[in-house]
Amino acid sequence: MDIYHTIIRPIITEKSTRQTQRHTKRHGGAYSFEVHGEASKAQIREAVEKVYGVKVVDVRTSIKHARVRRNRYGFIAGAHTKKAVVVLDKDSHIDLF
Repeated sequence: MDIYHTIIRPIITEKSTRQTQRHTKRHGGAYSFEVHGEASKAQIREAVEKVYGVKVVDVRTSIKHARVRRNRYGFIAGAHTKKAVVVLDKDSHIDLF
């Protein structure tokens, strides 16, 4: 899988914006991305490091299953999405805005 197809888009919410500003002694901020459903943690780490030019410390992933909703023709489900939270080194930073 190509590194430019691994990361779909950054997730910009109030919670993710607050996580980018958190810093500890060893870790920098945490950034959230929507990623390809079949991407592994190693592929996500490589893609973020090459696209944004930063040092990644940790990658956490979760799969958000689609909600089943009812419409006038029956039930319909959306698509599953995969979210990755990438923790950067204390000296690294990504400018998303």
